[in-house]
Amino acid sequence: MEFSGSSYSKGRISVENALQKLKHFCGYQERSHLDVKQKLYSFGLFKKEVEEVMSALIEQGYLNEERYAILFASGKARIKGWGKIKIRYELKQNGISEFCISMALRALDEKEYQKSFERQAEKKWTALKAEKNIFTKKSKWQNYLLQKGFEPSLFKTWKIPGTDDTDIHFA
Repeated sequence: MEFSGSSYSKGRISVENALQKLKHFCGYQERSHLDVKQKLYSFGLFKKEVEEVMSALIEQGYLNEERYAILFASGKARIKGWGKIKIRYELKQNGISEFCISMALRALDEKEYQKSFERQAEKKWTALKAEKNIFTKKSKWQNYLLQKGFEPSLFKTWKIPGTDDTDIHFA
């Protein structure tokens, strides 16, 4: 018997079926616990059933918060050119624990991270070549890098191309 508006309507699937679907869902891409919970609730499962499936996925190695955080951080730093501040914020938004966030940020290769910062800094500085006012140029450059999530302490070490000037920050 089907009641309109109830959880037992057409959209609800069994726990076993949900587990199989989520194995596939987690198998081709790392997922956060939050993503998986939302998916399970969209299947019409109840809290106890969601916890059951989540537990099974963790036990079977399909779901691992630490692994997700490390892969997320390295991917965003490498591919999108994000800084640690933005990565930390996004991981928090995904419901990742502070411990896993710290592990993920420590796992980033510092040399790669520094190169990423330098690429982003130089790319933006070059893009602003038409800007005549040096203060406006520095401000736009700095705001761009802050939006990318880079720490202001990195700004002090960057050398402006073609000059001996490293005083890019505003104290």
